[in-house]
Amino acid sequence: MNLHTEALNISGIVKLTNLGVIRAFGEEADKFLQGQLTQDVVDMGLNQARLAAFCNPKGRMQASFVVLKQSREEILLICSQDLIGMTVKRLSMFVMRAKVKLTDATDDFALYGVAGSAIQSFTDMTSSPCTKVDSETGSLAFLYPGAGCPRAIWYAPAGSPAPEGERLDLETWNWLEVQSGVAMVTRPIFEAFVPQMLNYESVDGVNFKKGCYPGQEIVARSQFRGTLKRRAYLAHADTALEIGQEVFHVHDADQPCGIIAAAAPSPAGGFDAIVSMQTSAATDALVHIGKQQLTAGKSSSVTLTLLPLLALPYLLREDI
Repeated sequence: MNLHTEALNISGIVKLTNLGVIRAFGEEADKFLQGQLTQDVVDMGLNQARLAAFCNPKGRMQASFVVLKQSREEILLICSQDLIGMTVKRLSMFVMRAKVKLTDATDDFALYGVAGSAIQSFTDMTSSPCTKVDSETGSLAFLYPGAGCPRAIWYAPAGSPAPEGERLDLETWNWLEVQSGVAMVTRPIFEAFVPQMLNYESVDGVNFKKGCYPGQEIVARSQFRGTLKRRAYLAHADTALEIGQEVFHVHDADQPCGIIAAAAPSPAGGFDAIVSMQTSAATDALVHIGKQQLTAGKSSSVTLTLLPLLALPYLLREDI
């Protein structure tokens, strides 16, 4: 079965119950987030939908977002629902005298995923990832495609009429999310990665020309001093995979070489995943493809098949 061809035939709309919204509101909203996130929020345009990470001082991601700039005074951060409360609390610790208020605004918005030709019901524009299109009924934030299938998040004020169109199940949307090669931080992988371990620098989730933010020195050092030894890859297993599950190489069954960052059932059977792992172990597994080199879970019989980096829908950037 050609999954790429099958994905191109996927079309529909799904309510994104796994995501939530944080609102930053106030005359210094953009300035405040500029000092907290990996993205340049101040220079971000109103027609953009940028990825960003919120890191601890060691550069480890505590949350990741799709950033939507409504105005310089109102910025929305779409992130995993299971991190909303703790992220609002952590970000608020840095507010001090800044003229901004952070709130859980999940109940104030309707969030839907739109895939394939269903996007044409909202706009006739062909937009690239990381762009935003506004209309009278709502806004579309375009994401990276999954296996060639275009994707976007539609959002509007709560109470707005639900978008019409063929319904898509959340499981299929999650599979497209995995195929996009972009893993959002969820609670099981809280503080597990620096942004480059999930390829965020290659999908415009890190701006290396902006000012400081928590963990900035570590993130920059990983990029420019060649200290990064982990990358995100697509992978497949015949049985279930779980986010946060450790990955082991056959030559070292005691020390994990990777972590499952995102996983979803595949339409062709089994599970597909994004795994962040040591590049040395990945290279060895790809050289010996066809042989059992990687397993998900210690002492596990779950064999993990890694796909080459060329399977990702974006190119890795070696230098920025």
